[in-house]
Amino acid sequence: MALGIYDYVYGIAQLAAGFLAIIAGFIALTLFKSTHRKDLRAWKYLLPALVLFVIVEIIGALHAFGVPVAPYWTHILVGVILAFVIIALATQIHVNKGWQE
Repeated sequence: MALGIYDYVYGIAQLAAGFLAIIAGFIALTLFKSTHRKDLRAWKYLLPALVLFVIVEIIGALHAFGVPVAPYWTHILVGVILAFVIIALATQIHVNKGWQE
């Protein structure tokens, strides 16, 4: 079966998304050491969410290229990402109001 232009564009888009997600993961890991400041306390929870997002993107790219991946992993990881984002938002609200841990 011959590949059409759509297949090539879709494949390139998946590769680009995976590559950018890996770069975002590296940036998240390098930023983790700067989260010790009080005003950046919410980043402690956003950075693991970003790393999990990288994993979700890689799983999506593997699935798009026909590699069998258990489909429930994407749902579980997205739920964990959402939990981290909610915790980070609550933490930032506490920091902005001046509350101490």
